[in-house]
Amino acid sequence: MRFAIIVFPGTWSDHDCHYALKDVMGQEADLVWHQQTDLDGYDCVVLPGGFSYGDYLRCGALARFSPVMDAVTRHAQAGRPVIGICNGFQVLCEAGLLPGVLMRNDSLQYRCEPVNLRVENNDTPFTADCHEGQVLSIPISHGEGRYYADAQTLVSLEANRQVVFRYSTPEGGITAAANPNGSIDNIAGMVNERGNVLGMMPHPERASEALVGSDDGLFIWRSLMAAAIESTKG
Repeated sequence: MRFAIIVFPGTWSDHDCHYALKDVMGQEADLVWHQQTDLDGYDCVVLPGGFSYGDYLRCGALARFSPVMDAVTRHAQAGRPVIGICNGFQVLCEAGLLPGVLMRNDSLQYRCEPVNLRVENNDTPFTADCHEGQVLSIPISHGEGRYYADAQTLVSLEANRQVVFRYSTPEGGITAAANPNGSIDNIAGMVNERGNVLGMMPHPERASEALVGSDDGLFIWRSLMAAAIESTKG
């Protein structure tokens, strides 16, 4: 499987993603500068975390206008997988590829810590290797990760099963204490209606080896690989 890891000015989790995909998972992975306008030949696009354009105006607002985003949009519209992690999630929301916004953490603090995620939907290319209700341990690292959407959007997200991950206790309980940033309904990750674009605030690339505390992020990468293989059948 061939991954394009998009690099904006200020991106800083690009090499973490590259290491997880290439060295841990043994996949082809390229760092792609934001001025690139052609993503043909890539199976999956990754928008990694960081501070694109210094997070000026608001997170992801300037990256949304980078030349590469037209290619990312075409990739998504063709039904191919796109995953936005942390700042990448913010960029996807700014670009209109996902609904809602990411706001300042309710604590007004930057939070960098392991969190627990309950899998809400395993019928996506990103979670097929999981089971519903499974709890993953994956770290966060953000100051503006509080997901918000209006009531009508939330109803739609639930009806279409677009919420993929919720912050939870280790046992899977959805509680206020388990929510590190005040995200509405404990939402930590979600997909578009078609299910091929995922945005999540936690960093699966930083949970790809047991040596660093958890390798639960591999469930996401393995799911993508399995989905790619399945799409070639028949």
